[in-house]
Amino acid sequence: MAKLNFGGTEENVVLREEYPLDKARETLKDETIAVIGYGVQGPGQALNLRDNGFNVIVGQRQPSKSYDKAVEDGFVPGETLFSIEEAAEKATIIMYLLSDAAQIAVWPTIKPFLTKGKALYFSHGFGITYSERTGIIPPADIDVFLAAPKGSGTSLRRLFLAGKGLNSSYAIHQDASGNAYDRVISLGIGIGSGYLFETTFKREVYSDLTGERGTLMGAIQGLFAAQYEVLRAKGHSPSEAFNETVEEATESLYPLVSENGMDWMYANCSTTAQRGALDWWKKFKDATKPVFEELYESVETGNEAQLSIDSNSKEDYREKLEKELAELRDSEMWRAGRTVRSLRPQNN
Repeated sequence: MAKLNFGGTEENVVLREEYPLDKARETLKDETIAVIGYGVQGPGQALNLRDNGFNVIVGQRQPSKSYDKAVEDGFVPGETLFSIEEAAEKATIIMYLLSDAAQIAVWPTIKPFLTKGKALYFSHGFGITYSERTGIIPPADIDVFLAAPKGSGTSLRRLFLAGKGLNSSYAIHQDASGNAYDRVISLGIGIGSGYLFETTFKREVYSDLTGERGTLMGAIQGLFAAQYEVLRAKGHSPSEAFNETVEEATESLYPLVSENGMDWMYANCSTTAQRGALDWWKKFKDATKPVFEELYESVETGNEAQLSIDSNSKEDYREKLEKELAELRDSEMWRAGRTVRSLRPQNN
């Protein structure tokens, strides 16, 4: 395990160089890894593990689109693709990659198969951290840990195929076997992590829920919408407003920030842009920080978790979700976005 120093704060991290893929395969050579759920994270993690030479099976309800996708991806019914119950029975490591709401619903089905010596793997701390709300309380004689890629399963798979990696956090909740560390790190390497940094289940879910509602999705959509609406109200065309609000950010600037950092971005733009960005970023920070503090408190108290559980468990959830997504999809800003994307030059 390596130590990284961030301005005086040390973090435990695991690099690919110190825990190579061959070591991970050797650690799990006698394990059967069952990926339960083939929706958001399931495909990317299952396929990366399979391509890296691990013994992977998938457990998924049938009939379902996810089951059909698993077949399309090469998992064979009766050989490497089973019902949830069959896969959980065969597994020594159960990767519990259903949605948070589905984890709650399926838990009574999974729990009987969590026999002594097995391991239960998560990619999100939700079920364990909010156990009094989810009812997910594993038996004491199994390992419980997580490896959480910092991005979607789609991104995890794309970066893997490109020979790159997506950073992941890892945490150990229970170490009944004495081998939980090697098991979880081997899985983290196997799914294609760039490097792994240590956390806890609680810190993972608190930071994840804050990020999703904040700069990863919620706050960004709010900022995009606010700037777009101001530009449109001042007479700018949809194309101009969208390009200056979204297109330039996502297609040009954000990739450069990812590669080199914000300071590099500031140093390599026009002096006019530099001055404006330096003058205004602290105003935006001061304006939004109270919102982030309110958001974190809502996560910390469990309010956000309960809202998600209550909403996602309703029978009409999908119907209401579609209406909310349609509001975004049909807004002028994102209709303009579809047009702008269609006009991007295509690589031949």
